[in-house]
Amino acid sequence: MVFFNNMAHQDPLFHREGYAAQMAEQLLNPGPLDESARSGVFLSGIRRVGKTTFLRQDLIPALESRGALVIYVDLWADRTKNPATLVHEAVRHTLLQLQTPGSSLLQRLKGLTIGAGGLSLGLQLDKLGEPGGTTLAQAFDTLVEKAGTHVVVIIDEVQQALGTEEGQSLLHALKASRDAVNAKPGTPGRFFFIGTGSHRSLLAEMTTRRSQPFAGALSASYQVLGKDFVQWQLERIGTQSRAVLPSLDAAWAGFQTLGHRPEELLKALRQLQQVSGTDTDTAWQIICSTLAGAVADTDLKAVEDLGELGKAVFERIAAGGDQGISGVFGAESLAFYAQRIGSPVDASQVQKVVDKMVGAHLVIRPSHGVYTIADPFVRQVWRDKLALLPPPTTPAAAGEGRRR
Repeated sequence: MVFFNNMAHQDPLFHREGYAAQMAEQLLNPGPLDESARSGVFLSGIRRVGKTTFLRQDLIPALESRGALVIYVDLWADRTKNPATLVHEAVRHTLLQLQTPGSSLLQRLKGLTIGAGGLSLGLQLDKLGEPGGTTLAQAFDTLVEKAGTHVVVIIDEVQQALGTEEGQSLLHALKASRDAVNAKPGTPGRFFFIGTGSHRSLLAEMTTRRSQPFAGALSASYQVLGKDFVQWQLERIGTQSRAVLPSLDAAWAGFQTLGHRPEELLKALRQLQQVSGTDTDTAWQIICSTLAGAVADTDLKAVEDLGELGKAVFERIAAGGDQGISGVFGAESLAFYAQRIGSPVDASQVQKVVDKMVGAHLVIRPSHGVYTIADPFVRQVWRDKLALLPPPTTPAAAGEGRRR
């Protein structure tokens, strides 16, 4: 049992300035081994490990401190909107802010050569990205020229753009923007693209498949939070009260069990405060193991709510692994669903279920006719739970057993 008392007030956020500075330098000033970063950077890491917090609180400030103008878009910010719509809205908002004297964005970018009166871009923004309107390539080319600096576009959960034709067109438009700016002789700045996501294999394919617009870009893994974060969290909680805390080594082991998820670490520490009269580290291990299995419960509950056919379809898609599976509506798959639920199934029924799964972001379609589970962690938890269950019994087999 460890107690921390009367420690100085701490920043409520754990900053990763060193990691952010390294990434910003590799992007804006790449060495010979990092030149693929100019083609784009795709950063993968499972959900809820702090990627978005790092982007907002550390990487964006690091890029801006080096003179870059950053446009950030989270494709999960509003799941009712098409990814292309979210990006166009973010770009339009940024450009309008840059043209508005005294705007909050201009105040934040005082270090750039943009005057307080803003920029005069001369662009028609009401139909940005629409047929006949200003293209993203035109917008970014003008922006770099007028602002005289680098522009960095960061799209969080970029794999969501793969699921629609509009999203695919958006990725090609961003690639065209990169080419339009970076291939221009004497340009005062460059266009950089960072895509982050929770689906490692899909992000890897976006940089390796020739059919993808960002083929050749740099693919990297997000560096999850380490033991220093765990120690910081223990010390931070210890300043507030005489808290019951595990040892640092036990806390670190538990954090790894929880998949390096900061929210789950805090939840586990809250539960630990309810434990008394037992070995703290032992209780901590039990709490972490229990919570680790519950991390995916929200998504799995959504699958359960789709009924027996929904669970059968999800099982079929989950069996496809990271690469996904085709033939979800084919004869072999229909026979699989029928066996699972004990009644015939047609393709239209499956289509309705799949549409609901895509709409709930349980499943994504990386390419035509191919489906995969959106979150690999959820897929693994689902498969682990299935492995603990007895083999499914079809109604016909059950009847045969009763006759015997």
